[in-house]
Amino acid sequence: MFFFLRFLFFILFLWILGCAGDRHHKIVVSTLEQKMVVFKDGCPIASYPVSTSKFGTGDAIGSYKTPVGHFILRQKIGSGLPSGMVFKDAKPTGEILSPNAKGRDPIVTRIFWLQGKESCNRNAYKRCIYIHGTPEERWLGYPKSYGCIRMSSADAISLDEIVGQGAKVEIIEKSL
Repeated sequence: MFFFLRFLFFILFLWILGCAGDRHHKIVVSTLEQKMVVFKDGCPIASYPVSTSKFGTGDAIGSYKTPVGHFILRQKIGSGLPSGMVFKDAKPTGEILSPNAKGRDPIVTRIFWLQGKESCNRNAYKRCIYIHGTPEERWLGYPKSYGCIRMSSADAISLDEIVGQGAKVEIIEKSL
């Protein structure tokens, strides 16, 4: 009987996991335009300037390139924390930076951790490829990152309020 109940719990867990997640939103990032558009049920609802890698596109470990293709937003980190909160190893440090703070370029405000769904982006999760806030807001619209997709802190908070974990993400090398 114990094993049967355990099996039922496992099946219920898998069902909940499969049903959980944002099925209405999709994020599309254009490395060509350095722009992100958020769609809800196929209709565009938000657009943000971003910054992708200054090294171009690719998925090789250690390349500092932005991977392309289809992803899932596997984890959202930082919801409810103040704008400008600095993260180290995906954990808040307690330090807060204002936009365009001089001297450093840490990950701030929110982290949207991406997991690749194709062979061309299979390393994204272990490479810690994120969509995240940056204090280097003056460089949005230009390819200046080290692989991640950067956005302003205000835009990262807005995105956090719109999309949920499990949302689809597509990074493309053409116009939107």
